[in-house]
Amino acid sequence: MRLLLDESGSSAPGALLDASALARVYAAPPGPWLRVNFVSTLDGAATGTDGRSGSINTEADGVVFDLLRRLSDVVLVGAGTVRAEGYERLREQDGGARPLAVVSNSARMPPALLEPAPHRGAALLVTCAAAPQEALSAARDAMGDDAVLICGDHEVDLRQVRGALEARGMPHILSEGGPSLFRSMLTAGVVDELDLTWSPRIVGGEHPRITSREPLDVSLRPMAMVEADGTVMGRWRVLG
Repeated sequence: MRLLLDESGSSAPGALLDASALARVYAAPPGPWLRVNFVSTLDGAATGTDGRSGSINTEADGVVFDLLRRLSDVVLVGAGTVRAEGYERLREQDGGARPLAVVSNSARMPPALLEPAPHRGAALLVTCAAAPQEALSAARDAMGDDAVLICGDHEVDLRQVRGALEARGMPHILSEGGPSLFRSMLTAGVVDELDLTWSPRIVGGEHPRITSREPLDVSLRPMAMVEADGTVMGRWRVLG
């Protein structure tokens, strides 16, 4: 990894980064912090031709992807992305296995996440009070009451979600999307940082971007930038 920019000054631009130096570049500021991680092609596609983000990942992006998980206390993902990307409970890394928190207004937890798995973290369902009672009961029966977080009345309130996770001792939150959840989080004002990888490829055609639905206008500023084999990865601070 080669450092292009680092506002913290932990290393000089142009420096080659080993694992510990890269961790310093990506270290979150003190206190609670919510970051969102995405990959995109150079023409703005958030997925490859197979409809999954994994097909546009690179080796360098995988290194940062794993690092961000290790630096987090919990990984927050929308239920649609969990299904599309085939998520399972998170494997153990340094410091143990992180919980995977799944956001679903309908409280329909993907079946693959309902049962505990060896050497994998817990799963949490984040939903709202208006979710179908049958789905809520099924999730509670399978996962336990403590694994179901009710945040909001008619839809998931993302400010409440962040507060609930922090109250459970998980102040460093990493979200891996998808685009709909990211847009909602930006609208709710709960995102501190975007971590965006530019994969050095063009796929053309119609593909989702890292946000979806209605337009929005959010300003960001660069915090750090690294490069490896043509893959450029940046940290961006969300402003206002």
